[in-house]
Amino acid sequence: MQTIQSFTVNHDKLKPGMYLSRIDGDCVTYDIRMVTPNAGIYLENDGLHTFEHLFATYVRNTPFSDRIIYVGPMGCRTGFYFITRDSVSKEDAIRLVQETCAFILSFEGEIPGSKRWECGNYLDHSLPKAKAYAENLGKTLAGWTPEQMRYEA
Repeated sequence: MQTIQSFTVNHDKLKPGMYLSRIDGDCVTYDIRMVTPNAGIYLENDGLHTFEHLFATYVRNTPFSDRIIYVGPMGCRTGFYFITRDSVSKEDAIRLVQETCAFILSFEGEIPGSKRWECGNYLDHSLPKAKAYAENLGKTLAGWTPEQMRYEA
């Protein structure tokens, strides 16, 4: 079998940030790394889960909503995949993630989609952890540019 593209990225050189992972037709996959891979610190499930709910809710309630394909955590718990249509510019994708971080930091109240009938693991949420992840990612992406979206060789 062929090795999938994301497994060809040298994770020993990967740092937190936002990277262009791949383009498939009109779908653009961004790799949003929130912690350094294999460094012993990983996103905890409850905070990751809440971050996911808030991330997906925010970006699907922007003018770009019809061009958002997917928001989801990586199984290795080091970040998220964010998939958009190619009509969303790299600058806009970065800005959406920055705005998402600000939204999560200011969010108060019930987590969207966190009722038992809405979520398959509705008890596994942590808004304080999601806010901490948003704060760290927001700092990482401050001033981030499309030129920084390339993986290090």
